[in-house]
Amino acid sequence: MRTTQAALRGSAAARGRARAALNAFAQRSPSRFAILVFALLILIFTLLFSLPVSSASGTWTGLADSLFSAVSVICVTGLSTVDMATHWSVFGHLLVYVGVQVGAVGVLTMASILGLVISRRLGLRAKLMAASDSNSQRIHAGPVAEGQAVLLGEVGKLLRTVAISMVVIEGGVALLLFPRMLIAGIDVGTSLWESVYYSAMAFTNTGFAPNAEGLTPFLNDYWFLGALMIGVFLGAIGFPVILAIASNLRKRRRRWSIHVKLTLLTSVILLVAGAVLYVVLEYDNPKTFGHLDVGHTVFQSFFLSTMSRSGGFATIPIDELHGSSLLVTDMLMFIGGGSASTAGGIKVTTLAVLFLAAFAEARGVESMDAFKRRIPIDVLRLSVAVALWGATIVAVASILILQITKAPFDHVLFDVISAFATCGLSTGLTEKLPDAGVYVMVATMFCGRVGTVTLAAALAQSQRKQLYQNPEERPLVG
Repeated sequence: MRTTQAALRGSAAARGRARAALNAFAQRSPSRFAILVFALLILIFTLLFSLPVSSASGTWTGLADSLFSAVSVICVTGLSTVDMATHWSVFGHLLVYVGVQVGAVGVLTMASILGLVISRRLGLRAKLMAASDSNSQRIHAGPVAEGQAVLLGEVGKLLRTVAISMVVIEGGVALLLFPRMLIAGIDVGTSLWESVYYSAMAFTNTGFAPNAEGLTPFLNDYWFLGALMIGVFLGAIGFPVILAIASNLRKRRRRWSIHVKLTLLTSVILLVAGAVLYVVLEYDNPKTFGHLDVGHTVFQSFFLSTMSRSGGFATIPIDELHGSSLLVTDMLMFIGGGSASTAGGIKVTTLAVLFLAAFAEARGVESMDAFKRRIPIDVLRLSVAVALWGATIVAVASILILQITKAPFDHVLFDVISAFATCGLSTGLTEKLPDAGVYVMVATMFCGRVGTVTLAAALAQSQRKQLYQNPEERPLVG
């Protein structure tokens, strides 16, 4: 009896030490902890996807396809090396549905939501983890300006917003899609499942389709496609923006932060500019918009502009776009959506800050100002780092894929940017890749999802105070 009690006490002590070590690691570096959690989750889903019960044929799925599917699902990318609609069984489709939900809001945010539901309060460690997941400026040690998009004290409210917005937005989009499927002649059970599935893929900006035909039955259905656009846009603007909108709607005197203003303004500008460019570049292409009337051309251009920012759904063959349109799509995908959103890319606020810096330099003024607010220089440095590291990852992956496949450069660049920006649009190259190319794309998707800044911070040491400064000297630039 004493031996049994001693063994139980020893086991409890070991669990306590392991828990304390894990807590210390999470507090010391939330960014490294985030990467570790994402990697472990990907390994688990790779194993589950490889099982015979996950495939429609009841056979084992190879390592390359299982790993790629797991990364694409957890990183909410939408690219695939297998036919996602026909390859997976009912269990496999459930894995896809659950995986994109977890990956979309971030593993750490999801863990914090569960902790909030269970304990009805957030501890300091949970707040730090969630704050780092929603604000890239918190990945480093040291003070962070209190003018950030999400303050540490607001994390609990943000997490509630994440949970509520997921349920409300996905439920609302599903309610819009369900009757259209019934009208199209789809039975009630299938319509219910596919409407819920499509709504999740829209809000999470993934772009997978549950049916083999994809969007083909709804190519001219403005209601159906419009509902998908709403889901994608709301998922791409970011949870801090949704939180700000929800909070201000109940107030008579509304105050919007510079993050909200920059995100919404830049998103709308990119949406309209992308649609206009698609109309101009594709109106004479008989394989895309050339056979459509003016109204259909404008609508389909707005749909493609929305999906190019990370949505992943397509109503036209992407590989039939003109080279100029592929380049426009490359730029839109690389930019992506809002910070702390389900979208990928370098984020619209990063682009906005870079342009504000360029305008300030052109005017010869020292500070970056927007909406009567001054943006500190450290935000510019972070934006430059994000854009530079993103471009470096895309360049390296493109070179490797080009060397492996010898495929056309514009198709390689398109699919690589789609993988990095977790967009999901493809020229058809990804599904034809050999295993070596598949693993390169896996690494690209992973780097794009965990974030270039988070990845760089995890590989580097924490910020430390510099006790000296070197003499200043200006190099020639430009």
